[in-house]
Amino acid sequence: MAFTLYALIQAVILGVNAVAVLHEERFLSKIGWSVDQNVGGFGEEPGIKVQVINLVRSVRTVMRVPLIAVNAICIVLLLLFG
Repeated sequence: MAFTLYALIQAVILGVNAVAVLHEERFLSKIGWSVDQNVGGFGEEPGIKVQVINLVRSVRTVMRVPLIAVNAICIVLLLLFG
């Protein structure tokens, strides 16, 4: 099994899928990454934790529909070419 560009793309898709299925109330609030806990003051730079939470939320919002198509294409390619 060789390391190919397709394997790299598949790994990225699996990572985005993992971020897209995270549930905020069930998982993220249990580890302390809830939105309620990230209230910052005016003019303060957001910390890394807040930026990661915003990244997770934006991936869940923006990538939900395109991931369905990308996953379907990957499944069809795996079925055709093994």
